[in-house]
Amino acid sequence: MTDDEAADFFGFAGTLTDAERSKLAELRALLDERVRPHLADWWERAHTPVELRRDLAALRLEDDPALLADGDGDDPRPLFTGFKNFELARCDLSTAMLYGGQVSMFRTLVRQGGSLTQVREMDARIRSFDLTGCFALTEPAHGSDVARGLETTATRHGDGPDATWTITGEKRWIGNADASELLGVVAKDAADGRAKVFLVPRTAPGVELEPITGKMSLRIVRNSNIRLNDVTVREADRLQGIDSFADLARILGSLRADVVWFAAGMQAGALEAARRYAMGRAQFGRPIASYQLIQEKLARMLGNTTATLALAVSLTGLDERGIRTEAQAAMSKLWSADRLRETVALARETCGGEGITLARDVGRFFADAEALYTYEGTREINALIVGRELTGIGAFV
Repeated sequence: MTDDEAADFFGFAGTLTDAERSKLAELRALLDERVRPHLADWWERAHTPVELRRDLAALRLEDDPALLADGDGDDPRPLFTGFKNFELARCDLSTAMLYGGQVSMFRTLVRQGGSLTQVREMDARIRSFDLTGCFALTEPAHGSDVARGLETTATRHGDGPDATWTITGEKRWIGNADASELLGVVAKDAADGRAKVFLVPRTAPGVELEPITGKMSLRIVRNSNIRLNDVTVREADRLQGIDSFADLARILGSLRADVVWFAAGMQAGALEAARRYAMGRAQFGRPIASYQLIQEKLARMLGNTTATLALAVSLTGLDERGIRTEAQAAMSKLWSADRLRETVALARETCGGEGITLARDVGRFFADAEALYTYEGTREINALIVGRELTGIGAFV
């Protein structure tokens, strides 16, 4: 069995078109040449290869006419987008975040939260990375509870299109912030308490960025603390389609499928690394892949990977039909993150002591799984969303 056959054991990619398969092959080739040989060094040094974004953008994964012909005219098919995320995470989650933070998170924020004029002016530039941005939501004291605990405030001055806003507050864990021109800052309107989103230039007076160091996970991604000290922005820099946290939650919900695809891809990558080691490592005169205990671990990893990929494909299908519920997205994130944790632990066990070294790859997947386990909603919050759906009773408070 090849690595590709193990990564997609049930052949879900079989419904991709020739153009989609060709584009994914281009992506894998670039990752093999430009990323894989350097991952251990980048991870250990906590180095972010920002230049990779341009290389990935040059592949035209978002707007190649051959892909758009299969999609809805503006975007490739969601299934292709899912497998693109799968392949990125199968190589490295940090690389997936370096690219996806722009074309998925920031672009979705602008496309779904901006006015028609804002989208028309910015979308093509975001796709090509001519305009870079990030999504600044979480705060030092607020993660999953940020909807009710949002402390960053925006105060309006004047009326009409010439109005300005003053933003004060802090944001934490913002990926790609110091490599972005615009910060998509979520703030509470001081007048009505409703959530608004502002595109704040990173170099605006009053904006301070502090890198978060000493991380055990996603070391290749640069996360930042952002301080906003009476930062002035124009009304034209507010995303006009967001006027409540419900609007924001709708956008966040559309990003949940990405996380499940990432979880599937990371498991495929960990399985490949563990299988490669097991086939090459001899013990007591035989490859350890020939031992029952090792084969049982590999079989469990394959089962987890396949089931998570099946869930990703199903969730994407629900999104495509416009019938995906919040509880379905929450259950998918909850379950896939659990399976990811289990799979990377099995990969680490398969490699024994070598599993903690960067040279074997599984140590990086093992550590990076902790970041995916937490972001896009903690396990506990997602469990409560599912529990509310099952019982009709909200247990959040």
